[in-house]
Amino acid sequence: MQASTLVLAFGALLFVLPIPGTFVGGGLVLLGGALARWLGL
Repeated sequence: MQASTLVLAFGALLFVLPIPGTFVGGGLVLLGGALARWLGL
């Protein structure tokens, strides 16, 4: 499993948590995972 896949899964988990601040944090982690996937990491 690629590291970017783990980052995307973690970002999606953060994104859906009903805790204040995790929506934005999860979105940023998802963007980071997408960038890592695009760069081939």
